[in-house]
Amino acid sequence: MAEEYDLVILGGGTGGYVAAIRASQLGLKTALVEKGKLGGTCLHKGCIPSKALLRSAEVYATTKRSEEFGVSASDVTVNFGKVQERKAKIVDQLHKGVQHLMKQGKIDVYEGMGRILGPSIFSPMPGTISVEMNNGEDNAMLVPKNVIVATGSRPRSLPGLAIGGNVMTSDEALAMEEIPSSIIIVGGGVIGIEWASMLSDFGADVTVIEYADRIIPTEDKEISKEMQRLMKKKGVNIITSAKVLPETLKQTEGNATISAEVKGEQKEFTAAKILVSVGRQANTEGIGLENTDIQVEKGYIVTNEFFQTKESHIYAIGDVIGGLQLAHVASHEGIVAVEHIANQNPSPIDYSLVSKCIYSAPEAASVGYTEDEAKEKGFKVKTGKFSFRAIGKALVFGESDGFVKIVADEETNDILGVHMIGPHVTDMISEAGLARVLDATPWEVAHTIHPHPTLSEAIGEAALAVEGKAIHS
Repeated sequence: MAEEYDLVILGGGTGGYVAAIRASQLGLKTALVEKGKLGGTCLHKGCIPSKALLRSAEVYATTKRSEEFGVSASDVTVNFGKVQERKAKIVDQLHKGVQHLMKQGKIDVYEGMGRILGPSIFSPMPGTISVEMNNGEDNAMLVPKNVIVATGSRPRSLPGLAIGGNVMTSDEALAMEEIPSSIIIVGGGVIGIEWASMLSDFGADVTVIEYADRIIPTEDKEISKEMQRLMKKKGVNIITSAKVLPETLKQTEGNATISAEVKGEQKEFTAAKILVSVGRQANTEGIGLENTDIQVEKGYIVTNEFFQTKESHIYAIGDVIGGLQLAHVASHEGIVAVEHIANQNPSPIDYSLVSKCIYSAPEAASVGYTEDEAKEKGFKVKTGKFSFRAIGKALVFGESDGFVKIVADEETNDILGVHMIGPHVTDMISEAGLARVLDATPWEVAHTIHPHPTLSEAIGEAALAVEGKAIHS
């Protein structure tokens, strides 16, 4: 027997479950289909577990230099089993929280693999969802007025570079039982740099091999340069402008060797493990897209500004549509899609207003255009930069590397972008995000009185620096 719904969501990750909650708030009868655990990649294989490991690494690294703070701590060691236990406990607590939210919202959750059917006896339009449950022993038919595809993504590998043995993606790395003595990280993007920072702080010998001419290449060039300097300072070996050659991979019981073409010269690298971190690919297979007119380009589902596909009653959000593959973006996309379904007149998302964070040590965060992007878009720019070395709270923390940089429009004075690297900047970026939403000027940010002593004073000083008026530089 088929069950009718106003909305069925395929995928219970951050985007999917947030969309379900918003739909429930708007009075839509909602079902959510998830083949794994509620919370998806972010909760179980991404944001949360990796940040838990990063926090343990940070505590370990700080404790090793405790003498600087006048605290003696001898024989500091890592119990990686306990580190993993803590990670699992945090994930489990949040998982239970999401389950509670589904019950609270009276959202029906189907544990199984959902597939979109074409026109059938259930509906003249494609969109009926067949859910295979209990390893195929049970099946449910859901007939929705609307569908949201939120099936997320998975780690991508290089063609010819098989995952297995000593070669892994972030999924396998999160389940490691011990810290490797050495590791080669293929890819110096956000995920690669977070893992490089974490494993280096845990004591591993880390080498990062990046195809582009700089690490975190989507960030402002000055942020990339500073991140590379600080990664090298903690002992990470960084190789840029390097093309990994998958066919050269050799594995033994305890090691893996691979070569890369570095500026025309082939070089060999050996480590206990290889972590492949070259982006993510959308989960579009096996969900029945071939039974619809939904368009897929370069592996991603094509949507309009309200996340409607070619089938106007079927929407798609999150990693499966490409763009900014971030949990908070998927959540907001889900809210916009649901509000559009419910005729709430939502505003399209301006992705230049989205804050992005890197949780390495040091942290990095940004919102808006880089200096180069602003110039490419035709803006005449002016910039202001202020170092954490002149911020009292940063010195108190013992973390004074890094800076805040503001990019502004010389003609209108509007802030175009804000870029930070240093202590706790992922917690500070929201002020810059709000400034972007409100079309604030550096003057307005500078005249927001920042309490002393705080790290946020660096934002006010950087805003003053745009006009050459920084007080403490």
